[in-house]
Amino acid sequence: MTVMDEKDVQLGEGFVGPGPELAHVNTALGFRSGPVGTAWVTSLATPTSGFARFVAVIQPGVPVKPMTLFVNKAALVSDRHGQLTWGAAQAGVAKGVARALLDEVIDPCLADALALIVAVWVDPAASDESAVFANNDEATYAALLAGRDRAPTIGDVVAAIGNPHNPFFPTA
Repeated sequence: MTVMDEKDVQLGEGFVGPGPELAHVNTALGFRSGPVGTAWVTSLATPTSGFARFVAVIQPGVPVKPMTLFVNKAALVSDRHGQLTWGAAQAGVAKGVARALLDEVIDPCLADALALIVAVWVDPAASDESAVFANNDEATYAALLAGRDRAPTIGDVVAAIGNPHNPFFPTA
């Protein structure tokens, strides 16, 4: 476990899976009394068209700990896209957070004092809800690990500079 102070923010990124069911999440974990708490409340209170922030739940009526704000990065374009975002992706994020808490990636003693923001990409072309769920679970867990460990290292970034790419910009 990494010791956190009131102003500390653990930022993480997770990218899991192929094709339209891939999960790309960004996390910001910090104290409710600090900048993450301020951003959490501000974001929840300022929805915009196509972007409805909400509290992630492990089951209806059971918010995951730490309190987690789910923020969609893709505007909802169809009922199915909304169902995958609010259903499978949200459930995957909640499971990833709960696993991180169980495995002490997140300090359980601090769970009630922390706030977590998870920004989530769900491709409008996604269709397999089981893959969306599993990929978001893994990507969330990976992002929280990366935040805790301050990954990637500068060495990792320097080593990757010769081959920049992503699924939307593949290199030869």
